[in-house]
Amino acid sequence: MIDIHHHLLWGLDDGSKSVENSVAMARIAAADGITHIVCTPHANEQYAYDPLVVAEKLATLQRTLDEAGVAIKLGRGCDFHMSYDNIQEAKADPTRFSVNGLGYLLIELPDYGISQALPETLYQLRLAGLTPILTHPERNATLQADQQRMAEWLQGGLLIQVTAGSVLGHMGKVAQRVAHQLFANRWVHFLATDAHNTTSRPPKMREAYELIVNKYGQDYAHALCVSNPLAAFMGKPLLSQAEPLGLYENLEVKSWWRRLLGR
Repeated sequence: MIDIHHHLLWGLDDGSKSVENSVAMARIAAADGITHIVCTPHANEQYAYDPLVVAEKLATLQRTLDEAGVAIKLGRGCDFHMSYDNIQEAKADPTRFSVNGLGYLLIELPDYGISQALPETLYQLRLAGLTPILTHPERNATLQADQQRMAEWLQGGLLIQVTAGSVLGHMGKVAQRVAHQLFANRWVHFLATDAHNTTSRPPKMREAYELIVNKYGQDYAHALCVSNPLAAFMGKPLLSQAEPLGLYENLEVKSWWRRLLGR
């Protein structure tokens, strides 16, 4: 399995606090069957994101894991918050925040007050060569109350990542219910841990993966945990996806996503 959302690098945000803790997290992930981790420190008003610092820590941790015999391949990414400055920097340099600098961009929305300009912002990011991935919408209070707001974004090519803990109810009953509604509709493209530590938010996916296999099928679970995240890790297009339900009925003429697709 491949984890594209993981706060593994120490001392950069509210994730790992030490290199020793990072190694412990990686050991747990490897024991759970995770082979690749994208290290995704926050980029927001509280935590500055410096690609050079991230790259240095990532290289140090990769060497440490290799020497310790922990079979994890690390990649670089970002938990990208949609501030004006971040958006301008991402458009100017699509490699800065994206997964391994290859185009897939994890974006996190505020819990409340989602901007009405968001569809246009997503359009602009795609024009810049980025593929936005919306992280854990099942945990977002605004989207919990109105999942249909995501429909137009999905029509325009937005991808969705759900947290493994949400699948199991560790993020609350509402997040669990919404996560399973999204899976049932085939609106989800990635499962990830969003791990922050070894205890309350550990780097585990196996139990959630197996539950998805049982409820939604082996092929869908494999896409969420292996083939789609591997494509993001390598900067490749996703393979053919399960047909999403209820997404393309009653399309509005000349919406922003049609402009992007030239329809």
